[in-house]
Order: sequence, then C-alpha cells, then structure tokens
Amino acid sequence: MPWTFLSPTLGVITLEELAADLVAQVTANPQDRFSLIVGSDSQPKPASRSVTFVTAVIMHHIGKGGRYYVHKEQQQHIYSLRHRMFTEAAYSLEVGALLSEQLKGRGKDWHLEVHLDIGKNGATKQLVREIVAWITQSGYEAKIKPDSFGASKVADRFTKG
Repeated sequence: MPWTFLSPTLGVITLEELAADLVAQVTANPQDRFSLIVGSDSQPKPASRSVTFVTAVIMHHIGKGGRYYVHKEQQQHIYSLRHRMFTEAAYSLEVGALLSEQLKGRGKDWHLEVHLDIGKNGATKQLVREIVAWITQSGYEAKIKPDSFGASKVADRFTKG
C-alpha cells in the first residue's frame, strides 16, 4: 500500500516526502535535539460497522515543539480489543520500518520510539507485556500510557472524525 500522510504544514505527502521533511528539519537545526515517534490509535464506529485507524509520525523538536503527519484509514469492524491493539501496533511497526528504510537511504539512522495506546491500567493491561516485547524485539523503543502521547494524544485526536 502506498502510504500517504496529512501534514498541517505541507498538506498530503508521501512517505518519501515525509522522510525528506524530517531530514530537512534536523539539518536546519543541527545543534538541537529531536525525538522521532510513531504511534497508532483506533476508534470503533459501531453505526457503520467499521474502525478508524490513525498512524501518526511525530518529529518532536525537544524544547521547541514539533511537527506531525497522520495517515487515516477505515477497516471493517474488528470486534476484539486484542485484535485492534495488535493491528495498531502492526501499523506502527510497518510505518516505522518503511520510514527507517527511507531515512537510511538518506544516510540517517535515527532512534525510533513506538508509542502504544495501551497501559498497565484498564482493559489493555493484559496485552502490555506481549505487545511491548514484539515492538522491542523489532528493534524499537516501546512507550505505553502515560508516556505514549504519540498514540494517546496525537493519533487519538484524528480517530474521532
């Protein structure tokens, strides 16, 4: 699937354009610190028997804000919370891998955080160990609630509409 993202700054862009924009941000501010984050969230829509999935890429310009890019899509309704949480993680892993590949092609090998919309409290607590292990064994740092703002704040904001 060709991944496209909506950027409030740039409009609709491809994954390749997203990677180029990330590199340009860091190149323009070589003395600053950045954090690269991918997070996904989902929202069931029972009336339409579908689920909205949103994957967000965030370049956090530490101490100076950041820039985000979102990919949104609908799928047939997924009834199992476990299935939805694993699908969210899979989207984040896929985008993380494709983005890492794009960045390596530009001579950049950046640390990537995957933010998960799961936590030690609530309905998803039984899934934390399994999903976090999957993310870390894939070579990424996993963050869960309350530290997973990429999923629980940025991506979540776009699942509602």
